[in-house]
Amino acid sequence: MDLLDLFSLQGALFAMMLLGMFLRKRGIVDDGGKRCLNDLCINVIIPCNIFQSCLIEFDLGILRTCGVLLVSALVMQLFCLLLNRWIFNRYEPQRKKVLQYCTIVPMSGFLGNPVAEGLYDQMGVLYTSIFLIPMRVVMWSAGTTYFVADSTVDKRKVLRNVLTHPCLLAIYLGVLCMVTQVQLPGVVTQTVRYLAACNSAVSMLIVGTILAEVKLTTIVNRDTVWFSVFRLGILPAAALGLGLLLRLDPTALGVSVLMTGMPAGATAAIFADRYHSDAPFATRCVVMTTLASMLTLPVWMYFLG
Repeated sequence: MDLLDLFSLQGALFAMMLLGMFLRKRGIVDDGGKRCLNDLCINVIIPCNIFQSCLIEFDLGILRTCGVLLVSALVMQLFCLLLNRWIFNRYEPQRKKVLQYCTIVPMSGFLGNPVAEGLYDQMGVLYTSIFLIPMRVVMWSAGTTYFVADSTVDKRKVLRNVLTHPCLLAIYLGVLCMVTQVQLPGVVTQTVRYLAACNSAVSMLIVGTILAEVKLTTIVNRDTVWFSVFRLGILPAAALGLGLLLRLDPTALGVSVLMTGMPAGATAAIFADRYHSDAPFATRCVVMTTLASMLTLPVWMYFLG
């Protein structure tokens, strides 16, 4: 993938976002339609995308590299969770939970695979799938609790709801299929593949519907700029240092840095809207980091060779 291809991919995401914004402003997608898209995305499309990413062949010859890469991803998630305990404490609760979620969840879920495949072919896709496993687990466990946990709610009920979330169930089944290499019927894999392919489009359409309610002049501000530096610069630099320490091979190192340096996940805006948090601010973070990543991703690609 050359820089023009990367810019085209990022431009397509913005085009879908703008389309969602247009549909919302014209009233084609009303409040009910917006809720329907949210529920469809979280309960069906994203779980299928997660499950489909686990349907890969596991080559024993690269098992060691995958294991080290998995350790690297796990350490990075633990590092982010540790940072979340204090780095955003000065923000009010609704904004704090958005920043916490955006820290542990980059847009690697659907922007990562095309980039990795373009740069590193099928090996990049495999390494990306492995690297994203801890992120997906944290995303749909600790990440979900940022929005749904509340001091007045039964903690056991919250834990039960999180553990039985459709996206986490998709991880359980996906990892089981990946480890056992069970051959599923074609009708199952095709259905999952078709639904998973809707992930990018529907996610960005939803972000666009939220963006329609945000003044574009408010996207660039001190908080979004600071977070963009943190999300796109500091975190991938930490992943680079960790990868060098663990002596990852060049392909695995590139995947770990680029996946960590992706923009804030679009699901931040979706979840913030779904669970009545600061959805406009979440949308600003997604848009600002996606804009800034048009510069930072090519820089990281050049730096990694």
